[in-house]
Amino acid sequence: MTLALITDEPIDETAVRDAVGSDAHGAVVMFCGVVRDHDGGRAVRALDYRGHPDAESFLREIVERVAGETGALVAAAHRVGDLRIGDVALFAAASSGHRAEAFAACERLVEEIKRGVPIWKRQHYDDGVSEWVGL
Repeated sequence: MTLALITDEPIDETAVRDAVGSDAHGAVVMFCGVVRDHDGGRAVRALDYRGHPDAESFLREIVERVAGETGALVAAAHRVGDLRIGDVALFAAASSGHRAEAFAACERLVEEIKRGVPIWKRQHYDDGVSEWVGL
């Protein structure tokens, strides 16, 4: 079963990890994307993620494609809504028989999610200004 989830609740990191578990895979690589307190030299106090209504379908297609092309088990969850500094925005995992393949699959998964899932970020800066990033 493929785990590809868009949620407005805190991400269940254990569920993502468990989704790539396999007795045949000796390597599990996980990526945890956390909201940081700065960007481009400016202090950030919070951010919003907003997703297209079909964002989860895009995420599922990417997870299935990366799994099919790499042979790794992969899973991902992306949070939307209002997030604070330290909140997990993206949690991705990949497993395979060996570490190099697991690292490569996880990196590819994260890059394709950032490039292909219609989720937009608005940053709120300490000076009171808010702006959409990466549109």
